[in-house]
Amino acid sequence: MSFADTTTTVTLNTGAKMPIVAMGSGIVSFDPADQFAAREWLFDALKAGYRHIDTAAVYDEFVTFLSKHGTEASVGVAVRKSGIPRHEVFVTTKLPFTGFTRVKQSFEHSLKELDLEYIDLYLIHNPTPVVYEEGNPFPTNPDGTTRLDNSVNFIDVWAEMEALLETGKVKAIGVSNFSPKTLDELLKTAKVVPAVNQVEVHPYLVQEELRQYCKDKGIVITAYTASGRDAVRNDPKIVALAAKYNVTPTQLVLGWQLTRGVPIITQSTNAGRQKENLKLPVIAAEDVTQINALDCGERVISKLFMVNGTLFGWTYEQYGW
Repeated sequence: MSFADTTTTVTLNTGAKMPIVAMGSGIVSFDPADQFAAREWLFDALKAGYRHIDTAAVYDEFVTFLSKHGTEASVGVAVRKSGIPRHEVFVTTKLPFTGFTRVKQSFEHSLKELDLEYIDLYLIHNPTPVVYEEGNPFPTNPDGTTRLDNSVNFIDVWAEMEALLETGKVKAIGVSNFSPKTLDELLKTAKVVPAVNQVEVHPYLVQEELRQYCKDKGIVITAYTASGRDAVRNDPKIVALAAKYNVTPTQLVLGWQLTRGVPIITQSTNAGRQKENLKLPVIAAEDVTQINALDCGERVISKLFMVNGTLFGWTYEQYGW
């Protein structure tokens, strides 16, 4: 059995080199103390060999004591503490859902929280224009659905994202949760093609059509929820193949992603598992086919946030899913 080179990079359409394995820094707890502790396990990840850290402003917005205990701040602390030269660590963060009318302010806030000279990749976190309401990351309607601001859209936002490139404070821009439908709309007026589209990808949601679409456009797909959570990891086929390769189900699925050429975001606060998730098998073609066959179009993370048939204000049809 051979193992994937998890230290390698993929070249973005800007020419930048993005490490193919990222350590995610999503919300592990609503306790500010736990958020503060993120700087330690992110530091562990950098020590283990990770050179790409993925974060987002919205992870901060969920936490009380925003400016002291947000994950963006913890990422910056970990990077500086590591002593690794800044140009050797790739940092991704994202425009908050409520940032559509505050693109420049949101970007500057993230840069300040990170306390780094620049951001490597800045993404539109989601195509839905959530209304801005100070101190409230997800304003809702009386029925519990997300309240939208229909005076602005992601096309308007993209023009402002393009302007950020001119500042030199961000090296590449991209999107998240976009489909061929929304990308087609964006590309009608875009001057800059998104460098990355970060989306949910795992054996229950293979996303082959989207992957090929993005490849044709020069956009790199990056997978979040890359192991598929317990739903996928406990699948009998995944368990059996993991035993065949003498790895954990998580390692198997992450190895399948890299074998298909899909960069991944993984996350663990445990130093041992962080190292484990950098040792990923190359999956044989016949086993890739078996894993691909598990595709059932199930969005194992997105469905957790559905309210009255909508996800952050849109139906799946509106997303183009």
